[in-house]
Formats: sequence, structure tokens, C-alpha cells
Amino acid sequence: MESAFPTAARLSLHFLLYSSLLLNALFVAHLFLSAPPAQSPLLSEVNNDGGSGALSWALRAARDAESVAAVGCSGHGRVFVDGIVGEDGRPGCECNTCFEGPDCSVRTPDCTADADSGDPMFLEPYWMRHAEASAVVLSGWHRMSYRTTDGLFQSVELERCIRRLHRAVGNAVADDKQIVFASGSSQLINALVYALSPASNSGSTASVVATTPYYPAYRTQIVLFDSREYKWGGNTSKWANASGNSTTTEDIIEFVTSPNNPDAVLHQPVVGGSSAILDHAYFWPHFTHIPAPSDEDVMLFTTSKLSGHASSRFGWALIRNEKVAKRVNDYMIQNTMGASRDTQLRMLAIFNAIVANLHGKEDIFAFGHDVMTAKWRKLSAVVSRSRRISLQNIPPQYCTYFDKIREPSPAYAWVKCEREEDGDCSDVLLKAKIITRSGVWNDASSRYTRISLIKSQDDFDMLLERITEFVDAEHSVAGSNSI
Repeated sequence: MESAFPTAARLSLHFLLYSSLLLNALFVAHLFLSAPPAQSPLLSEVNNDGGSGALSWALRAARDAESVAAVGCSGHGRVFVDGIVGEDGRPGCECNTCFEGPDCSVRTPDCTADADSGDPMFLEPYWMRHAEASAVVLSGWHRMSYRTTDGLFQSVELERCIRRLHRAVGNAVADDKQIVFASGSSQLINALVYALSPASNSGSTASVVATTPYYPAYRTQIVLFDSREYKWGGNTSKWANASGNSTTTEDIIEFVTSPNNPDAVLHQPVVGGSSAILDHAYFWPHFTHIPAPSDEDVMLFTTSKLSGHASSRFGWALIRNEKVAKRVNDYMIQNTMGASRDTQLRMLAIFNAIVANLHGKEDIFAFGHDVMTAKWRKLSAVVSRSRRISLQNIPPQYCTYFDKIREPSPAYAWVKCEREEDGDCSDVLLKAKIITRSGVWNDASSRYTRISLIKSQDDFDMLLERITEFVDAEHSVAGSNSI
């Protein structure tokens, strides 16, 4: 018994030891198999196994985006993943105009309101509410080739989504037309003029025209490219009013901006026999009423005014004639080899999110219309008290998209200085600390100037403050003169 006891004890100790080791091994194995990926120098290490059902390489991009989005910047700025990195190794706040400081909480003293550019930041709050539906994560190997689906330069799915969007909104007939993508609608201006111009060996030169006040890029691009096939021809009145006849036998390419930039008027071609390019950048329900789908031979659109994603540089043309569409495509191939495939993927997510919410509580057009209508009402109320400046008259109109009479919600206020001595309206407002865009840019009188309403809410609030001061000062001077 005495010799057997130590042996039994040793066996028991060995059993307990091996059992403990086995349990520890099982615990460690469970810990590693169920644990998330290990941390990288920034946020997370990317696995290289091609994916096994669990998130791995996508986590870093997602966490980076989430971390910067969580920084509020006092509601007057944003942090971006590609922002300038500070001493702490993180990107800092980029402040809105008239705000400064590390968290954008400091109001810039005596700040000038910037109402010049058409930067569509009024839609930023909408996309902050829809960050999940619109987010895109790209792998490093995404679409590295020049070409995409079936050897093409354009996403087939994005084309289908654009057709669905036009069909659902009812602003354009797209199903019977070719779609050509571009880097914003700006790239399409010269591409379409090139495609509609006479052949270089024909000996003819087309005149490119537009109705005043027109978008100045039509003129500046034609002059810049200085082609033998086309030239800038100026205002349509030169042809439309000649001998009372609106038809010409000359080669005319007419830009028709509808609704117009800057005055929001819905235009139609005025030169009979011309090749018309309908610029429908603003032909969406948040800016104008939609009376019926546009069904012109050539129409161009841009995402900057549809969704607000101006920096993505994406636009498209709807073209009925296959030969014209081919010439535009050839231009794009020679110019840029097509629109960015990264941009096309982002636009697919954005457009799908828009289509999914049409006519619902999160409809982007209802949101945008509410924002723009509120701005127009506030600005109109202030300007209505002035005898020195006035706004264009825009009546309420029936809109097929909303199926009701809608209030005006233009992208721009087309301001006129009414006093004889105020010959330069943009200078008059600049002295009141408001930056605008002179009507001279639109080939109109300097007595007119354009005020942008589509920038951020901070920009509009500053504009309204300065306009109110301007009108109040007018009444103050009038009151003192009457004493």
C-alpha cells in the first residue's frame, strides 16, 4: 500500500496536468478562431487570403471612414479621410466659410458672404443621414484595367440605373437613346459640339450660340479649343430675329439651358434648323417643376446638381442618333479613355440609393425642394422690402413628379439693381460684403448679378444676414433723408 500510493498520486497529477494543458489549448484555439483581425499600424491589418466570409481587408477602410465621420467640427465643418494630417497623425477639421478654429467653433469677425459658386453643398445633410446606403468600399485591385464589363468603358449596371432614374422621375425619355458618360457635364460641352459639327474636310464651320443670359462655359470652352469645325457665334438673337425668320440654313449648334443658369427659366430652342443641345443640369424636382419628360435628340445631365457630388466629376449625355453618340464616344476615348471606373462605382451606389427612396419619406427631391423653397422664401421676404434690388419672378407651377403645384426653389437668385446709379450690381453687393457673380459673365448687363443658393446652410445664413443689413441700411438712409 505504501509503495502503490505515490504511483497513484503521480498518475493523478499527470492526468490533471494534461487535462489542464488540453483545456488551455482548446481555449486559445477558440480565442484565435473567433477573434477579429489583428490591429494594423493605423486601424486593422488586412488579410491576404482573398476573404473567407468574414470582414478582413474592408475593416480598415470602414473604420477610417467611421472615425472621421464621428468628428462633429461644431457643425460648421467636416473631417475627411484625405484631409491634411496634423501633429497628432490625424486629419483635422476643414471649416465652412466664416468659421475657424480647431473645431470650427469660432465665427470669423465681419465675414463676407460668399454667394458666387454653384457648389451644391445643400444636399450634404441628406447624405449624412444616408451614409450606410451610399457608402462604397474599394479594394486595391478594383477595376485596374482600362476597360470594364464586356470590354467597355462604361458600367452596364450604371447605365441601367440611369434609365430607371429618368423613368421614375419623369424628366427625360432615356430608353430609346445612347448614354455616354463623362467627367461631369463640363467635358460633354465640347464633346457634343465636336460630334455635331461638320466634318473637318467639308469646308464648313458651325456657329455655336446660346440665348442671353447663358452659362458662360459654352463660350469659354469654344474659344479655348479654337477648332476649325466650329466657332462661337454669340447670342441666338442674331439668327432668330433676322428678317423675322427663326430658321437658318447655316450650321448652327444651339445650347439650350433648361432650367436656365442663372435665371431658372425653362427654355426651348429658338433657332429653327439648328442642332440643339439641351443642358438639363438643373432639370430635377428639387430645382424646378417637371412639366413633362424631355425628349430631345441631345440632352446632358450632371450628378453635381442631381445628388450634390460635384467632386466626383460625373455627367452623362442622352443621344438619339447612333452616329452622333459614336462621335462623342470617340472623343471621350481620345480625351480620357472614359469616365473614372471608381467614380462609376460610387455613382451606382448613389443612384441606387436615390431610386430606392423615390416618393418615400427619404426622397432626395422632397428633401432638396424643402431646403431650397425655405431659402427662396426667406430671401424673397427680405428683398421684397427693397427698392434698390429685385429678384426674378418665378410663379408656382404644377409638377408631374410631385403631382401638385410646387413652390419655386431655384438654384440661383438673378438679382437686378434698380437704381440708375447702381450700374455694376455685383460691385454694389460686394460693398455690402456679399460676393456674387456679375451678369457680364452671362453676356448680360452688369446691372444683373447671380446669387448662389445651393451652397451650405452656413453660407446661406451669412448671405441672409448681409442682405438683411443691406436692405435695413437702405431704409435707414431713406428715413434720414425724409427728416
